Amino acid sequence: MKSPFLRLLAVAAVLLVAAAPALAQGTLTPADQVNISKAANARTGPGLGIGLSVIGIGIGLGLIGYSALAGVARQPEQTGTIRGLMILLAALVEGAGIVGILFSLASMFL
Repeated sequence: MKSPFLRLLAVAAVLLVAAAPALAQGTLTPADQVNISKAANARTGPGLGIGLSVIGIGIGLGLIGYSALAGVARQPEQTGTIRGLMILLAALVEGAGIVGILFSLASMFL
């Protein structure tokens, strides 16, 4: 087995065989399956909302920082003005993201 692909395939096969007892599922009644499905669906939406809010905050802050650095590089004499606007916009992006996170948490627990 000199190929890296074959080695990876062998490792995956061994792991699947070793994990087979852990992956085994017991039998559930249809009513239990519905209850588990409802509980999982109730947690999926808010989890996605929190994740998307955090991703949006990261992208927004990255774009603000990039634009501020580009502006300072073009006009170094406007550093103070650019810094003030950057902080204001960063606070607005953070606030909007935190509101999204709070709404997702509220829908999860209420």
